[in-house]
Amino acid sequence: MSPSSSPRVFTQREVARHRTSESCWILQGTRVYDVTAFLRLHPGGEALLLSRSGKDVSRVMDGPPHRHSQNALRWMEQYYIGELEKDDTDPVAMEPGSLRERRKDADNLDGETTEETTEKKLTKEDEDAPFNLCSSVDLEKDLVDWGKPLAWQVGLLGEKYDAWVHQPVDRPIRLFGNPFMEASTKTSWYWVPVVWLPIAVYLSWYCYTSLAAGTTRIVLTSDFAIPVHKYSFPLMFLIGWFIWSFVEYCIHRFVFHMKPPAHNYYLIMLHFLLHGQHHKSPFDGSRLVFPPGLASLVVGSFYVVLGYILPEIVAKSLFVGGLCGYVVYDMIHYYLHYGSPKKGSYMYNLKAYHVKHHFEHQKAGFGITSTFWDHPFNTVIPDEKF
Repeated sequence: MSPSSSPRVFTQREVARHRTSESCWILQGTRVYDVTAFLRLHPGGEALLLSRSGKDVSRVMDGPPHRHSQNALRWMEQYYIGELEKDDTDPVAMEPGSLRERRKDADNLDGETTEETTEKKLTKEDEDAPFNLCSSVDLEKDLVDWGKPLAWQVGLLGEKYDAWVHQPVDRPIRLFGNPFMEASTKTSWYWVPVVWLPIAVYLSWYCYTSLAAGTTRIVLTSDFAIPVHKYSFPLMFLIGWFIWSFVEYCIHRFVFHMKPPAHNYYLIMLHFLLHGQHHKSPFDGSRLVFPPGLASLVVGSFYVVLGYILPEIVAKSLFVGGLCGYVVYDMIHYYLHYGSPKKGSYMYNLKAYHVKHHFEHQKAGFGITSTFWDHPFNTVIPDEKF
């Protein structure tokens, strides 16, 4: 839609026809949104969004039970397709404090309102982009040039980087111009179990059979050593998994969410490559799990540290537990972005928790597979109160 053209106008009857998973439209006041592409991504599940299709969701978005964030409102604008015919307007949307008024406060980095942003011209690249049908990114005024690789640009943003990277968009990101380098940053989810599970199975068998030989000892002094029985393998496996959960939390909080100095071009670029690009485009399915090459650096470090301080079989038993914990972590992380867990289930609550981390509380909620370590480190995302 170009700036000079008027938005498309739909009747209430036209909107009501789009209430299926193949074509799902909703209203916010007089504004019409095609959220078909968002159905499987919706934190509350596809069924919840379908139940509201064809209806005005203004009051639902405003809460309770969940007041949607300004980032969520910006995100919604990517699916804007037109306006409801004046005769079919809903007076609820014009009430003081409604989403229509709140949306005016959801300013982008250039001080431009979201409504103004959505009426910018879409280029052919936007229309053909495989991950979104309509993008709210203003390609002419955004802080980066989306037509070029972003890895070399983000370091120039300086003090504006932190705010920019935490305003998510639903569009693909190209990090490098070189096709080989770009491909190396993308990984399909199934490569994680394909690469690591055979190693985990082999090491589990090796550790158990070695312990079954009865020759493994933990030497405390020259005169005293503790024998390690084969039935202790499951316990060491679980301890390794528990250790990984702590490593997972620390990496996510202290490495992925470091705030790079505004004057350091290279640290900003490094942050963007490691995790910033995921927060900028959280539903890019090709970058939701670690490429095996990059993951091997962390996995290898974990193995070396354990091997240095513990007997070989004990170290490997702990390591294989940690390795399985890592595989589960990557699979859960992918599912939290693309899965549709049953309402009320553990995964449903975990997905809602992780979505809040992306859209509202980027400095809290660092647990992925569980919220366990958020409690002792006081980074639990607060419950909403109305």
